[in-house]
Amino acid sequence: MVKAPRGTRDLMPGEIEQWQFIEKAAREICEIYGFREIRTPIFEHTELFLRGIGDTTDIVQKEMYTFDDRGGRSVTLRPEATAAVVRAYIEHHLDSQPQPVKLYCLGPMFRYDRPQAGRFRQFHQFDFETLGSHDPAVDAEIIGCTWDFLTSLGLTGLNMELNSVGCPDCRPFYTEALRQHYRPLQASLCENCRVRLEQNPLRLLDCKVPQCHKLAAGAPVITDFLCHVCGSHFEKLQEYLRLLDIPFHLNPELVRGLDYYTHTAFEVTLEGLGAQSSLAGGGRYNNLVESCGGPAVPAIGAAIGLERVLLALEQQGIDLPLPETGLIFVAAADALSEPLNRETFCLLMELRRSGYAAEKDYAGRSLKAQMKQAGRLGARWCVIVGPDELKEHKVLLRDMLLGTQISVPRQGLLDLLADMQNREAG
Repeated sequence: MVKAPRGTRDLMPGEIEQWQFIEKAAREICEIYGFREIRTPIFEHTELFLRGIGDTTDIVQKEMYTFDDRGGRSVTLRPEATAAVVRAYIEHHLDSQPQPVKLYCLGPMFRYDRPQAGRFRQFHQFDFETLGSHDPAVDAEIIGCTWDFLTSLGLTGLNMELNSVGCPDCRPFYTEALRQHYRPLQASLCENCRVRLEQNPLRLLDCKVPQCHKLAAGAPVITDFLCHVCGSHFEKLQEYLRLLDIPFHLNPELVRGLDYYTHTAFEVTLEGLGAQSSLAGGGRYNNLVESCGGPAVPAIGAAIGLERVLLALEQQGIDLPLPETGLIFVAAADALSEPLNRETFCLLMELRRSGYAAEKDYAGRSLKAQMKQAGRLGARWCVIVGPDELKEHKVLLRDMLLGTQISVPRQGLLDLLADMQNREAG
């Protein structure tokens, strides 16, 4: 038997409705905040992620699904969405539109990581980006959208961690201070961090190896090295977050796992989600558009892991208010009668073409078994046709919720159903 690859999973009926609810909530919050949907390819040229994410990051070095296509070109399944959104922004000349441009996307991402609770090799992200403004109010808006989405689902106990990772003007002073701090401790670092010490010291703060994490506790903090522009931006962002009543905690060790961040970096965490408690995160990337071949455009974005959100909802015992189906089941009193089968099939298709969700039995079950099937499917009503009803051009309409049943003229069925739905909706 061939099974799904490790780190992937099937989303089956009964569960997929929760995903649809979450995705609907994501689209609704984006409509409120003015983000417009974009859909990028699932794979991109590998160069995009090398230039965008950074070739010293764990994502590029260890986690990307990269392969040569039949034309010998190196392509990669997207490990995150921001670089692809930036590429589309450049390619379609969105910088010529009124700025800022606000985009969002929903879809699968791919990283060769160790599968664990809420973390898969194919995972799904809700990602939203604002390109074309350096205003710290835009940073607060992105964080506000993240916070409002998560709290609208009923999640509690969320922690907002905030930091500034500086800019190309002030960060070199900080990275040199990190090197001076870590060099005497080099023998205690993991093998990867020994390489990071020279290539990209900022990544030392992001290491999850316990021994390296302990050494980071005494390292210099980046907020002590911020230039005037970065410091002012960070202070104004905090003022906006206080105005929005979004609680936050300053975490000078927060650098995120991507090299393109400048200025703001943030993360939303929730305890009890397994090895990693992160639900969402993001930050500003003022140089990414230019590094990908576009104009100098400031930008900021966020990503929310949908598997992590669903895990958090489950752990907090939050049941999503899934909509009722409104399904109509069409049943033949004698499933072996060819005239009744023809009539129920015609009724089935008539209902569907009038906009109703409808099903019928195709297995020749008894009427009692058909009613049980209707119950299992969650049918709201059942339309029953027997020999007498067929002869008199009538049907029996059974209310599956109340257990009542009435005889209805065949030609008046659609009008009655519409009237009943309007009364229930009102």
